[in-house]
Amino acid sequence: MNSTETVINHTKKLTEKLGRKPGVMIRTFGCQQNEADSEVLMGIALSLGYEKTDDEKKAELIIYNTCAVREHAELKALSITGQLKHLKSENPDLIVCICGCMVSQEHRLSQMKGSYPYVDILFGTAEHGKLTDYLADKIKKGGRYFHPDTDYSIEEGLPVKRESSFKAWVSVMYGCNNFCTYCVVPYVRGRERSRRKECILEEVKALVADGVKEITLLGQNVNSYGKGLYTDYDFADLLEDICGIEGDYLIRFMTSHPKDATEKLIDVMTAHSQPDSRPRIARQFHLPLQSGSDRVLKAMNRHYTRERYLSLVDYMREKMPDIAISTDIIVGFPTETEEDFEGTLEMLEKIRYDAFFSFIYSIRKGTPAEKMEQVPEKVKSERFMRMLDVQNRISLEKNKEYIGKTERVLVEGRSKTDGDMLTGRNEKNRLIHFEGDDGYIGSFADVEVISADTYCLTGKILKK
Repeated sequence: MNSTETVINHTKKLTEKLGRKPGVMIRTFGCQQNEADSEVLMGIALSLGYEKTDDEKKAELIIYNTCAVREHAELKALSITGQLKHLKSENPDLIVCICGCMVSQEHRLSQMKGSYPYVDILFGTAEHGKLTDYLADKIKKGGRYFHPDTDYSIEEGLPVKRESSFKAWVSVMYGCNNFCTYCVVPYVRGRERSRRKECILEEVKALVADGVKEITLLGQNVNSYGKGLYTDYDFADLLEDICGIEGDYLIRFMTSHPKDATEKLIDVMTAHSQPDSRPRIARQFHLPLQSGSDRVLKAMNRHYTRERYLSLVDYMREKMPDIAISTDIIVGFPTETEEDFEGTLEMLEKIRYDAFFSFIYSIRKGTPAEKMEQVPEKVKSERFMRMLDVQNRISLEKNKEYIGKTERVLVEGRSKTDGDMLTGRNEKNRLIHFEGDDGYIGSFADVEVISADTYCLTGKILKK
């Protein structure tokens, strides 16, 4: 009996015993890539006879897909994992799996082995396709299983259970070669490796045929797509080919590294995002800055300067004057001085981002920045709040420019803060709330913006 047969036989027996299919619950921490990985894990579990549940008490398989980008994410995952102890004692059929970036770190893997004996299976970021084998081993032999990443090959054709019927993640590459001094990603996700273009195009075609309206291409650095696989085909070429697929859809991508962003990429975006036609690529670009100081950028090992970054922004706005630009910024990186921080504030004022994601620097074990001179926590927090004040003012000013305009919005569902309102995003990724019935969910709608605040817009839907 092979692994698939073993697990399916097990879930059939559980179905007879429980009077229902055994439940699987997956909880995801961290980035969009983790969300995409969890959709694969769910697809595999459902193909084996499990049934999705959001109730951990009805789960016979619980998978936590963890993050390691910041310490807070790790501590949260560890705390929630600790709460599974009582479930394990109450349900002898429960199998607990912890996977993802956190357990790809040797010290966390060791901690999980020793301090969480009720966790049955641990595996890293490159082992998702082997979930069936790991479950089969547990079912046949009992015991606990620990699987650090050993095989970074790309496995195509795995089943996927997508969370949305109208939005989708598509991974185009995995891993990272950049080794920024603050980041654990190259250590927990391995070196850069790209999927073959034929597989990506086939997946996108199938999604469009199924009515998916928004597709986000994912990679730790999408601008590196194709390196090591092709000599004359890059991310811009991939975008060009995707835009040749017929249908009503919008392409986004993340994340881009400034050192690899090219004018060719921006030219392709420009050609396929004209507002007077039906755009294929969103006029929105997420371009992490991290710091406005050349000295700090060098210490971060980012391989670009303020001048290089600003030249990219200038070229984007020359080609697409109304493009929305967002960014990531780290406050309080080791050795950051007040002068360095002022350089970051200067870049905010100069570029005027539409949105940003800001983080107080968090020590990551095993990275070069761990050994650098640390900025006091009080100083980091004070700088963070000053930066937030600057960007919030800019975001509000830019949002007010939408008042009176009509925006094409992909309606995502009910607002989490006000169930009477629908919510969605326009091409530039602005969150817009408006009244309407559920029939609009999953489709595009024209919405006139009537008011704005720092983080979202409010509008009224224009009836067809």
